Amino acid sequence: MKPTVEDTYAEAFEGLYSRVIITADNKEILHKAAEDATSTPSVVIGRTEGSIEKFLGKNETPDKRIGALLQFWSKIDEDKPFEKSLERFERELSYRIRQDILVKPFTALFDALPRAEGKLDMMERVGHCGDGYEWTERRFERQMIIVPIMVPDFQIEHYIGYARGVSGANFWIMCKTKMALYESGKKALEAISKIEGVIIPFDACSAGSKAETKFPFIGPTTNHLYCPSLKKKLGKESRVPESVRYIPEIVINGVSLDAVRKAMRVGIEAASRAKGVVKISAGNYGGKLGKYKISLEELFP
Repeated sequence: MKPTVEDTYAEAFEGLYSRVIITADNKEILHKAAEDATSTPSVVIGRTEGSIEKFLGKNETPDKRIGALLQFWSKIDEDKPFEKSLERFERELSYRIRQDILVKPFTALFDALPRAEGKLDMMERVGHCGDGYEWTERRFERQMIIVPIMVPDFQIEHYIGYARGVSGANFWIMCKTKMALYESGKKALEAISKIEGVIIPFDACSAGSKAETKFPFIGPTTNHLYCPSLKKKLGKESRVPESVRYIPEIVINGVSLDAVRKAMRVGIEAASRAKGVVKISAGNYGGKLGKYKISLEELFP
C-alpha cells in the first residue's frame, strides 16, 4: 500500500552558500578531504555546514585530476546587516578549507559558482597560511594563490563566489520498521543525489528539531511531539501515528527553490517505494521562521 503524503508544508530558509571543486592526486585523499570538510552540519548553532554534491572525473575539473563538487552553507541573520553574515561565513569557510583540505597532500580548490552574487578574497584567511611567502599566478586559466607548505604546495583560486539559496527544506519518512528506515533513507538519498545543485547535509537524520526550547544555550532541541518513545507519555498530545516507530528526516539545501522542489519530489517518491513506510510529512514552524513554504501536495500536481 502506497504511503499517504500529509497535507502540510516544509518550511525553508534563505541561506548563504559557496560551491567549490576540490581536486587531488588519488581517490583516498580526495574522499578524505571532501568528507572531513563537510562532516559536521552546524548552521543551526551559528556556524557553517556542507556536503558533497557529487564526485567528478578528470575531464570535469580545472586541473584535469579527480575531484569533488562541494557546497558550504551559512545562516543569514536577518536582524543584522548582511555584511555581518557574510563575514561570519567567510571566517567559518576558511576554517574548513585550512583544517580539512589544505592539510591533505596535493589538494587544490577552485570556485564553481560562475553566476555568483559576490566574491570572497581567499588571500586574507587562507592564502596567508603561507606566512607572507605565498604568491599568486595564472594556472589552469584561473588566478590562483599558491600557499607554500611542507608537502608542496596548496593551490586555491583567489576569489570564491557566494550567493543566496534555499536551506533547511525537509521531509519526514514515517516508518513501521527499522528496515523501512534504512531502505527508505537509502532510496531517498540515491534519488536526490541525481538532482543538480542540491546537497543533503545530514543524510537520513534521526533528530528532527523544533524552534522553541527549554535550553536556548544549546540551540534547537528535540521535536518531542514526533518522538515515538514519548508517545505513551504524551498521550493525545503526541503526533506519532499508530504503528510508526521511526521518523527519519531528510534535509535539503539547494541553489534555487526549483532545485529543492525537484529534490524533494524525487526523494519522496523514492522513499515511498520502501516497504513499511506509512506516511510522508514535513517539519515547519507555523511559517514564522522560514521565507519559503513548500507544500508537499503541490510537489505532485
